[in-house]
Amino acid sequence: MKKVLIISYYWPPSGGAGVQRGLKFVKYVRDFGWEPVVYCPENPEYPEADKSLFKDIPAGVEVLKLPIWEPYNAYKRFIGQKKEEKIQAGFLSVKKKNPVIENISVWIRGNLFIPDARKFWIKPSIRFLLKYLDSHPVNAMVSTGPPHSMHLIALGVKNRLKIPWLADFRDPWTEIDFYHQLRLTKQADKKHHRLEKSVLSGADRISVVSWNWALNLNRLFPRHYDVITNGFDPDDFIIPDLKVSSTFNLTHIGSLNKDRNPELLWEVLADICAENPMFGNDLRLRFIGKCDVSLFQCLEKYRLASQTEKIEYMPHEEVLKESARSQVLLLLLNNTPNVMGIVPGKIFEYLATRRPVLCIGPTDGDSARIIREAKAGVTCNFDDRTSIKKALLDLYGRYKLGALQNQEGEIDSFSRKGLTKKISILLNDISEARQ
Repeated sequence: MKKVLIISYYWPPSGGAGVQRGLKFVKYVRDFGWEPVVYCPENPEYPEADKSLFKDIPAGVEVLKLPIWEPYNAYKRFIGQKKEEKIQAGFLSVKKKNPVIENISVWIRGNLFIPDARKFWIKPSIRFLLKYLDSHPVNAMVSTGPPHSMHLIALGVKNRLKIPWLADFRDPWTEIDFYHQLRLTKQADKKHHRLEKSVLSGADRISVVSWNWALNLNRLFPRHYDVITNGFDPDDFIIPDLKVSSTFNLTHIGSLNKDRNPELLWEVLADICAENPMFGNDLRLRFIGKCDVSLFQCLEKYRLASQTEKIEYMPHEEVLKESARSQVLLLLLNNTPNVMGIVPGKIFEYLATRRPVLCIGPTDGDSARIIREAKAGVTCNFDDRTSIKKALLDLYGRYKLGALQNQEGEIDSFSRKGLTKKISILLNDISEARQ
């Protein structure tokens, strides 16, 4: 088989969303004629650990590891965080912070660690991989980011060895939802864009996870971008039939930062509870994953705290069971400039559980498109009070009648194995073009 080197920061026992795409690619890529070799850090700062994911790694896969130095210990001391506490992705704050210290720490993060805090691993990784590849050649490379330092490692290797390279963007770089919050100087902003352009121009192919993000990247650097969405692994859903909750529970899976906190949804829920005490008695809000402190402040404000359950982390296989037990699954999108292309990885596992989805976000965005085509639920705009209330009352009415049924739309096109086949075709194209 041909060999492909996968450069990724996230690898088991890393938990969270960042590990899934690369892990499932490695799980299935042998079926399409490629032998994977994984390169990842030996001692990374993972958001959570999930040892249950080791079961997805095929036997005999070579995993290369190199120690990484990250500035997180000094950063934690500066912001008053304990050494054992985890740094959260994006701008998620699980507790209140000193605003002055937070502003300074954001400036440091955006202006000194370009493109990210893994920048110190770039040069050592290039040296390590050049030495390894000298005696262990591969036919292609895949870098997956963020962190976008992974792309710069692949770029350094490509410049020296001319190995065909696919750069896979799970999230954008300069158009990621929190980029405008980084307090960048003009010089730092210019450097981010320069490095981003070097990747966009240097990779043989580039894959992105949504259609709007492909259009946005094309405006930054005109070329072809391949849209390969995230997906779900059917193997993860070989679970016994589970009884759906008897309460009217709305469940959100995964991290929830302040940009994903739809205050209008909580306000409408509070209004319905006041109008219909039975609705309030039946209602339960469940949040499985790290949530920003602003969320719980909102729930207190609208007197929904007593109906709220918070579970900070749960192994992936258990999360899927909880999804299948839920009456309604909440998909809350970032109310940020790049929202049209935001398609959270959780949406595909929501589809696989077959439970109804309530999405708060643009009705003409990529997530709404997927939900609509899969007949998986309803999307309401961030500020559309009437639509949100109508959706909630409709879902509740069907729940009371025992008619809140599973989705029945077509979702096979989002299977991880099928998506791996698409990536493998890109690898075939770039490796054969070199010959």
